[in-house]
Amino acid sequence: MKTLFFTALFTMLVSLSFAQSANVTWGDEFKLKKGSTDLEVIHTDNTGVYVKESHFALKSYFVIGATVRESATLTKLDKDLKEEYSNNFNKELKGKEYESFFFLKDKLFLLATDYSKKDKTLTLFAAEINKASGELAGEFTEVTSWQKDEKSEDISFKASYNSDSTKMVLVSTVEGREKNNYEVRQFDDKMKAVDKPIAISNEFDPKTFVLEDVVYTSNGNVVMVGREYEYQEGKKKKAKYLDFKNYVIRIYNNQGKQLKEINTAINAKWLVSTKVMQLPVKELVLAAFYSDEKRGREINGMLVQRINPATGEIITTSQKDINTSMITTVEDDNGDDDDDESRKERKEREKLEKIQNDEDGFSKYMRFRNFIYTADNGLVILAEKYNSYSYTTTSYSTSGGTGLSMGRTTSTTYQVYECGDIMMSKIDAAGNIGWLNIVPKQQREVIQTSSSSGPANGISMSFNFFRGGFNWPFYAGYGVLPANNSLNIIFNDNKKNDKVLQLGQKVKKISYFGKSDCFAISLNPITGKYTRASLFNNKEVPTAMPRLSSVLGKDLYMIGKEDRMLGKTKIAIARLSIK
Repeated sequence: MKTLFFTALFTMLVSLSFAQSANVTWGDEFKLKKGSTDLEVIHTDNTGVYVKESHFALKSYFVIGATVRESATLTKLDKDLKEEYSNNFNKELKGKEYESFFFLKDKLFLLATDYSKKDKTLTLFAAEINKASGELAGEFTEVTSWQKDEKSEDISFKASYNSDSTKMVLVSTVEGREKNNYEVRQFDDKMKAVDKPIAISNEFDPKTFVLEDVVYTSNGNVVMVGREYEYQEGKKKKAKYLDFKNYVIRIYNNQGKQLKEINTAINAKWLVSTKVMQLPVKELVLAAFYSDEKRGREINGMLVQRINPATGEIITTSQKDINTSMITTVEDDNGDDDDDESRKERKEREKLEKIQNDEDGFSKYMRFRNFIYTADNGLVILAEKYNSYSYTTTSYSTSGGTGLSMGRTTSTTYQVYECGDIMMSKIDAAGNIGWLNIVPKQQREVIQTSSSSGPANGISMSFNFFRGGFNWPFYAGYGVLPANNSLNIIFNDNKKNDKVLQLGQKVKKISYFGKSDCFAISLNPITGKYTRASLFNNKEVPTAMPRLSSVLGKDLYMIGKEDRMLGKTKIAIARLSIK
């Protein structure tokens, strides 16, 4: 347990080795609701910082049990990082299901749904929140609705933004039908529909097609990125599993007509991860990692294409091989420590080594995280090696048994997040790949998701465009803060990795973040040169969550969380400036 408690602002000034200074200011601590599932800085503006905390609230109560619904608390801090208000909207949400907080232009909305079993209809509502008081500025109004044909079908939707973030884009589907059908709609800052809905369908079996991303282009076209799978024979008799086949990337017009399908089998390369971005008032950029083998577990290079958003035609194609001959040796973070926590972590890691199973899709691959525009009209692309999976352990206890019962079995399920190497690359104004660098790191975060008596199968973490799961992990991953002449990548790491900058160096794994350092990599976006330095040690402050941060101007706001065995967990917000 940390011994430092914040009763006033706590400021640290750090001199970094790359001739820059970092100013870190921590605000007052405030209590976190017990049972929270999510925590994130969701927005910052000139008036303060907005923090979302998700949790489950009681929906209905019966003599033999109860039902719960997801809810969330909105907390606002002022410019001095002091709490202004905190509202959970439980009263206002009565009879509705919380969906999300949504910022649009200078407004903040609370989105909620209500499902009618009689009509098999899901209705989306929106209510504006007064950002100054945290109270609803008016009643809930209907935004749109969807209807199911059969009870067994599921309605899924996701709210995002158009190319210039001036409108809300809703992408929806009804799952459980014979074909994949999607609807794309735009709404203005009054939550009124703009133009007609775009209806899109494809010929793939819904069981073998997963929608991964949707991009609403500046000219009103829609890009859909999906992953197609195929059945393969398993190791056991009559066992089959779904194996990734290829990416499907298609461009549709505002009438839902397919304009173009992007060829994803380029020069005998197999795309293993891809991302499509709309450049401001320009073309689309497709970035992808590829493997030289169809089922290759190694990334051999990166591909970048510039695409005309109106026609879907390829303007330029550029690719760069990644040299993986320099292997980074990963060491446990507890090699020199002999405390109880370290021994527990070591035993847990040894068990996890036995979980790997190709048929379950256990694989590590790079995920594109950030596309950042540069002063020379180029683009810096950041990606991270990422993997997530769950496992369940079962223990038997002879204590507590009564009568014929001699004990009980307890099953505990964990979700594991492994966030690895950071790749940094530069795309010039012509679309060519310039420099490409990789910084080794190995973060591993384990979150207990359930614990129950009796047999348990664990949880199912189903990730696609509509269901992204909880906003985890908390401490692994990274955040990005642009400065005057640099991009600063903020992340937690073992303090002994302070000199690790390139492949081939030994890197210590970090899994106990309470004893980590928070580092900054300072990257020159023009030359690609970079250095790293420690900002602070997480033993002295609430453990930082750089991934769940938000940037306003030249400041990055991130959450620090201190878990306590007794009493409520407390959190604080830090403001980080690098000049």
